[in-house]
Formats: sequence, structure tokens, C-alpha cells
Amino acid sequence: MPSDYAQTRDRVETYFDQTATQTWERLTSDAPVSRVRQTVRAGRDKMRALMLAQLPRDLQGARVLDAGCGAGQMTAELAARGAEVVAVDISPALLQIAARRLPAELASRVRFVAGDMTDASLGPYDFALAMDSLIYYTAADISGVLARLGAGAQKVVFTVAPASPLLSLAWNAGKLFPSADRAPTMQPHKFSRLQAACGGRLARVGRISAGFYTSDCLEYRA
Repeated sequence: MPSDYAQTRDRVETYFDQTATQTWERLTSDAPVSRVRQTVRAGRDKMRALMLAQLPRDLQGARVLDAGCGAGQMTAELAARGAEVVAVDISPALLQIAARRLPAELASRVRFVAGDMTDASLGPYDFALAMDSLIYYTAADISGVLARLGAGAQKVVFTVAPASPLLSLAWNAGKLFPSADRAPTMQPHKFSRLQAACGGRLARVGRISAGFYTSDCLEYRA
């Protein structure tokens, strides 16, 4: 992968593994959070449902990569639908949370891996999901990641931050928050430019907008 991909990945690892672990543990639970984070939680719940809807309801016999699994909400739902799940994340701290939360009856269907989501040793798999794990990368980096995730898979369902004036205002407002509350800088993308970078292999699925959470769900086919 290009060197800028590795640099961004390392910044993301530092943020989630050292700075924001407790924040994300609360955000992905039922614990009380601020109004801003309530909108992010609601948006992420809707996005996760939209992404899961792109896969067969019955995943018995399917192998699925949860690329950037975080605290494991998507992982648990995939396993509950019968999939064999490879749950990979750059943050060992978040993986510990995901493993602790996973219901015991689903443990035999999940393999947690700390590392790069593009590692070839994670495959083969039938589907790959990457929820909000590509939002910090450039179009060139996303194209490279999708090419690797999509090799041999039926489809890759992923999210990006859309480019829009309204969203730019929200991001600028977010810069007023304490630095410990902010993630690495998201990269907004226009669909047409991202489509060109990915060789025309993308399809729109839908957009979820809930307060401070706005994200586009896209599908990639090799």
C-alpha cells in the first residue's frame, strides 16, 4: 500500500488504541452520552442495519470479513446470522472490548485479529464490510484497499464521508471540541471522483444522516 496509507493507518491506531478507547466503548454501548454523541450513535445504528441489509439474511456457510470491526457490534450481528466472521481491527484495545462483549454462544464463529484490514492472510472470504473504517483515507488509498478487500469476494460494502457544504460546516464546528474528543481528520469524497479512482466499480447504496453523523454506504465489486 502507498506510504500515506500507512501513515494514516498509524494515526488511526494511535487515536483508537490510546486516546479514545473509553469514548468509543461508551458510544457503542447503552451508557449515557452527550446529545452530539447520541446522534452519532443513532446514525451508526442505522448505517449498520443498512450495510447488513446488503448481505443475504441467512449467512450459514458464508465467511465474512468485518474490516475495522471496532467494538464488535457488526461482528456479533454477522455471527448471529450464521456467518464465520474474521473481525480485524488496527486497535487491540477495541478488539478486547469486542471479544468481551461477544455472546459466548457465538464465540466459535468469530476470529479476532489485530492488524491491517488488507492483510492477505485474512482471506478468503465471501463478503467484506468496512463501516467507517475508510473515512480517513484519500481516494487513491481507498481504491487500493478496496482492490485488496475485493479480491475473491462477491462484494465489499463500505462507507465514506460525502463531500457537501453542510457537512463541512459540521466538521468545522467539530474542531471546537477538545482535541481528545476528535478523531483523525475525515476525508470527504464526491462519488464521481471516488468512482473514477475505483475504475467504475462502485454502486450507491444509500446515505444515513443523523445529526453529527453523515455517511454514504457504497458497494464495490471487483
